[in-house]
Amino acid sequence: MPSFDATLEADLTEVRNAVEQSMKEITTRFDFKGSSAKVEQANRELTAYADSEFQLGQVRDVLLNKAAKRNVDVRFLEPADIQKMGGDRVKQVITVRHGIAGDDAKRIVRIIKDSKLKVQASIQGDAVRVTGSKRDDLQAVIALLKKEVTDLPLGFGNFRD
Repeated sequence: MPSFDATLEADLTEVRNAVEQSMKEITTRFDFKGSSAKVEQANRELTAYADSEFQLGQVRDVLLNKAAKRNVDVRFLEPADIQKMGGDRVKQVITVRHGIAGDDAKRIVRIIKDSKLKVQASIQGDAVRVTGSKRDDLQAVIALLKKEVTDLPLGFGNFRD
């Protein structure tokens, strides 16, 4: 039976390239001269440092622009709360999303079941597997998910016929 997986996975090499380009721009920009503004990456976690909340917003904007230019969907980047470090310095942890969370997976399965298409959807770890008897039904599900689920940058892979 034909099937495919709906997944949520960012290209980490492109994220790393976006972080490196952001650091290059931050070190050369005049408004960041003499400041401690920087972006660091540790696996699926980015940390932005700055001397003030305003400057942190600028660092985040540079990072998001570089990520968008590298074709990394900015919906993968999930910023946490701003933390004070000492003095005026602040930092913000930005998590790179990986895998569909349980409540999001249940919502996707519910959307598929409510569509009345002749397919079965099941949660397989951090992905949603959709199986059907016809390839056209699976393509209709992909179109439906692209239209309905706009808050998640879903990827569709592992298409088997």
